[in-house]
Amino acid sequence: MSDEANHNSRRFLLIAAMCLAVAGLGMIGSEGQHMGAAAQLPVEGTLPSLEGATGWLNSQPLTPSSLRGHVVLIDIWTYTCINWLRTLPYIRAWAEKYKSQGLIVIGVHTPEFPFEKDVDNIRRAAAAMRVTYPIAIDSDYGVWSALHNQYWPALYIVDAQGRIRHHHFGEGEYEMSERVIQQLLLEAGAGRSQGLASVDARGIEVAADWDNLMSGENYVNYEKTEDFASPGGVVPDKSHVYTVPPELRLNHWAVLGDWTMGKVALTLNKPKGRIAYRFHARDLHLVMGPATKGASVRFRVSIDGHPPGAAHGSDVDADGNGNLNEQRTYQLIRQPAPISDRTFEIEFLDPGAQAFAFTFG
Repeated sequence: MSDEANHNSRRFLLIAAMCLAVAGLGMIGSEGQHMGAAAQLPVEGTLPSLEGATGWLNSQPLTPSSLRGHVVLIDIWTYTCINWLRTLPYIRAWAEKYKSQGLIVIGVHTPEFPFEKDVDNIRRAAAAMRVTYPIAIDSDYGVWSALHNQYWPALYIVDAQGRIRHHHFGEGEYEMSERVIQQLLLEAGAGRSQGLASVDARGIEVAADWDNLMSGENYVNYEKTEDFASPGGVVPDKSHVYTVPPELRLNHWAVLGDWTMGKVALTLNKPKGRIAYRFHARDLHLVMGPATKGASVRFRVSIDGHPPGAAHGSDVDADGNGNLNEQRTYQLIRQPAPISDRTFEIEFLDPGAQAFAFTFG
């Protein structure tokens, strides 16, 4: 799959997920109807070999034969993906609730950005996010390709005979997925489950405010970015001093200072560099990190020229101060209602910051 296809897949993830859910199972309301739909699920294929994994965390290597007799949930993820982060509370809850009944959850970590191939980064992220179930490290896209997958996140639910019985791409349809798990466990002899798992979503894992979400994911590299507004445009792969126009239109962005815009990342060469973005959403996130692993870069954010105050995200204080010390997704803004067009700025006080993509919620 091409990088451009990946980009488009992430951008239209919700639409694809809704269409597939409606086409495959319909919009079913009652518990009995859910169970009936699950019982009629087609066989979509068999669980392929997991030999494409380059390593494992939280488990010895697992194989389709060793998983026979268990209902298996395969969760395709990468730790910076905001769409996956918002599904994680459900995955964790299902792993805990149904573990004693024979459900095995396997998180297949397939990276989007180069730094997500770093096993130490994956291990740290998994610990921070309380991902305790087995993780197949899929840095070479071996498992992804074996499943013919195209999306982050993606769920594949496998019955006790090793047959794929259901899939879901993107966020949402959580009750349907859980009813499928329950039905397949019942088929495997685990007994009928009562109710649904209790889900506790906090911080960056809280569902998006879809009614107010008018800004979409945007990469900050010359290959995939959209609506870059610094005068003169992009100077690829070279140190260049950029400026910010007096005003930004909605969903346009610009940079100020000495930056190098590469094929994958935007890198700050000298202190006091800024990124400005005009957006409309409750939440604003930025995938970023220090260019040198282990380094630390101080930053400060503002909204409409002022400290964020009550609109600050979990990775900054009310004055907008934060510290860039890991390569991950940072939540910089979570604004209270009413939501309107706002201008976000982040200033890096030290050189060596790298930014990869903006996401919103």
